[in-house]
Amino acid sequence: MDVALCWFRRDLRLHDHAALYHALRSGWPVVPVFVFDTQILDDLEDRTDRRLQFIHDALLQMQAQLERRGATLHVFYGTPEAAFEHFARVYHVKAVYANRDYEPYARRRDAAMAKQLSAKGIAFHTYKDQVIFDTDEVVKDNGEPYTVFTPYSRKWRSLLTPFYCQPYPVEKYAHAWCRQPARPVPSLEAIGFTPTRRDFPPSDPEDALLRFYDQTRDFPAQSGTSRLSVHLRFGTISIRELVTRALPLNETFLKELIWREFYQMILWHFPYVEGHAFKKEYDRIVWRNNEAEFAAWSRGETGFPLVDAGMRELNATGFMHNRVRMVTASFLVKQLLIDWRWGEAYFAQKLLDFDLASNNGGWQWAAGSGCDAAPYFRVFNPQLQAKKFDPEGRYIRQWVPEFDTLNYARPIVEHEMARKRALEAYTKALKR
Repeated sequence: MDVALCWFRRDLRLHDHAALYHALRSGWPVVPVFVFDTQILDDLEDRTDRRLQFIHDALLQMQAQLERRGATLHVFYGTPEAAFEHFARVYHVKAVYANRDYEPYARRRDAAMAKQLSAKGIAFHTYKDQVIFDTDEVVKDNGEPYTVFTPYSRKWRSLLTPFYCQPYPVEKYAHAWCRQPARPVPSLEAIGFTPTRRDFPPSDPEDALLRFYDQTRDFPAQSGTSRLSVHLRFGTISIRELVTRALPLNETFLKELIWREFYQMILWHFPYVEGHAFKKEYDRIVWRNNEAEFAAWSRGETGFPLVDAGMRELNATGFMHNRVRMVTASFLVKQLLIDWRWGEAYFAQKLLDFDLASNNGGWQWAAGSGCDAAPYFRVFNPQLQAKKFDPEGRYIRQWVPEFDTLNYARPIVEHEMARKRALEAYTKALKR
């Protein structure tokens, strides 16, 4: 049977989906496929990684929707190369449709897949879907990429028209699915992982939450953030739908969505930031990299309550409030003088919403080494941050119940001494 394959990656939904829309209009019956990529999964040390549970739940929801249409999802466990060798044996594949991914590994993967498919006479089509503007759509007048957020944001806003937020009407072409018996989605146990809790945030926050986002987002004791980052990461919500909702409700929330695209495009234009400072002179900093202090930070036992609360929340839930992410990152880099890449890697292991571009951008912002980052001499005082953003200590006491008791850890560093030490290390490196 001649078919088109729609390859789902970080876009796990069947509505408002660019690649799926084009596949369904191709004229060939469409087979939806998903690959549990062992080149990614084999690097995961934690076999209870909650991200796999989120992905698996999304696949089960997609499968239920497809079965109602008489279609089925075809799930493969292995490398993408092996997956498409398999699909080419099962079907007479005319074309593969997928949405673009901007991470370095994904770019290498897709280049290799395009070459492999081309050798078999199979076309490989990719589309913009996870961002409003990608690659070279928001650049300076001379064609160079922006490296400062504010002018990028202004240009982004100036280019935005209703056209860019129009949903892809996938439902109009539901007749084009390839009709076939349902195939079971492999269990997590079948691919070597253990099922975990399913208390994931909803993908449809109330408008009232978004409307007051600018007033509530900095206070971790409140339910004042959207918690949509995991849905954006795995594409269970459409960015076009979300921008459409945000536009009339809250400019601050919209700005956060633009920051996300800014970091995606920084990673696209400057892929060396994966592993290196955007401002290359910052790679000259001599880090202390005290392993015992890093372990205390990781466990949430630094003696700084807001830092410890954030790390314990992260370890227990896979989530950390954004204000607290900034404080914990600044503490590791500035107070402890530990390489930002250590913290970046730890967050990459633990965050349910881990996204390479945003995680890298956030850590380099805290370290001062990124594009449009906090200046190196800006050092958060965790005690003052706690007083300002958790004045009653409700968030701290939720995650550090021994706070204000003799059982609580003593501070592992003195703030003012650590601040001066960091400034000396940065100044020495940057004046070379």
